[in-house]
Amino acid sequence: MHHHTRADFESLRDQAVTLRRDGLSRRQIRDRLHLHNNDILNRLLEGEPPPDWTRRPNAKDGLRARARELRGEGMTYDEIVAELGVSKSSVSLWVRDLPKPVASPERMHRMREARWEPHRRAVAEARTRTKEEATRDVGPLSERELFLVGVGLYWAEGSKSKPHRTDESVTFINSDPGMIQVYLAWLNLLAVGADRLRFRVLIHESADVAASERYWAELVGVDVAAFGKTTLKKHNPKTVRKNVGEDYHGCLVVRVLQGTELYRRIEGWWYGIVLGVRSTA
Repeated sequence: MHHHTRADFESLRDQAVTLRRDGLSRRQIRDRLHLHNNDILNRLLEGEPPPDWTRRPNAKDGLRARARELRGEGMTYDEIVAELGVSKSSVSLWVRDLPKPVASPERMHRMREARWEPHRRAVAEARTRTKEEATRDVGPLSERELFLVGVGLYWAEGSKSKPHRTDESVTFINSDPGMIQVYLAWLNLLAVGADRLRFRVLIHESADVAASERYWAELVGVDVAAFGKTTLKKHNPKTVRKNVGEDYHGCLVVRVLQGTELYRRIEGWWYGIVLGVRSTA
């Protein structure tokens, strides 16, 4: 090559570039021009990019583009790594020229929630596990156990006669369906027939009254038409109510007709429990 003039070099370069632009590979150009020196070929093709077909496809090109897109949406390096399954060093290399995103309050909230989610899930699982173990601790109830539970239940939640207002009626009000079921099972144990029971709903006036009446009627196995008139609690605009939504059914009022004798027995049973505790103290 050193024997050739500059004109010869330029002519050879023109041929090499033309062949390159026609899509020939380096090996094809070298064979076509009868060149045996890669250094000379490099000089002839200096500054001339290879044709597209000779470029090896880069599997990370799509990931890089997606990483830049996600960064533009405000994602952190760690979030992009989790989203794309690539190394943090790759993400840094691909997006480091982009400005650091400023997190919005909503995004900050989502990030906090994501950090706390594993902890909340672990707490929820532990809570469920403890409740299930405690449930198994109880097992089947004997009649005596149900009897004593019912006495305590009524004395805690049922109506009671006061020194200043004698009222020996048996009325039980509660919003917990489980408690209502235990109470009714207790009344059944005491041979209080269904014909002596009267039901009505006590609920906030803004709730779905008809749906709540159907809910309680189904729970206790009585036709809605047999229920007494529902008592509506007036709305107080100053009160921020928590008991709202589809799970709110108000309270069920269960009254036992001709309950004076039963009330006196309940009171006596309760004091029997109190004396029993005192005698073992």
